[in-house]
Amino acid sequence: MTDDLANGSITPDFISGVPDGDERERRICNTCGFIDYVNPKIVAGSVVTDRDGRVLLCRRAIEPRKGFWTLPAGFMEENETVEHAAQREAKEEACADIRIEQMLAVYSVPRISQVQIMFRAKLESSIDSGPESLEVGLFDWKDIPWSELAFPTVVWALTHYASTRHLNAFPPFTNPPGTEKITR
Repeated sequence: MTDDLANGSITPDFISGVPDGDERERRICNTCGFIDYVNPKIVAGSVVTDRDGRVLLCRRAIEPRKGFWTLPAGFMEENETVEHAAQREAKEEACADIRIEQMLAVYSVPRISQVQIMFRAKLESSIDSGPESLEVGLFDWKDIPWSELAFPTVVWALTHYASTRHLNAFPPFTNPPGTEKITR
């Protein structure tokens, strides 16, 4: 029956309902019974530093938060690892080749149905603005434009990076305590 849907011989007719054995309301095709599970989006990104310890930031050329600074990060694509997604995003946003060192954090933002996986990474190339960035830069810690950062998770990742920058190994961080009001 799903092949018939794919080739267009059956028109889907979605209704809302709770499938057998489930507890949540979902979209269910009234024609074939297909359940349209909608799951959170995964964002992959990195706190990228150069050999001098400067942090790579990108000024967003797109909404949301156009004009604000962020870490190179974005949505995973199908058929890629989370590490590859972080590397691809650094390439797309900052024309940067990076080497992933280790996972820094996993942040949950249920308000917008996102899971954000952040890594520590080293810059292995020059940088330039990609199509999603107005400009890119390498910032000494004291020069990071804290009041112009795009998202709370960018602040968290930078803060978590700072607390581990001299460590070779550490457990990944999660949402800081007391941040539920901005994530839910």
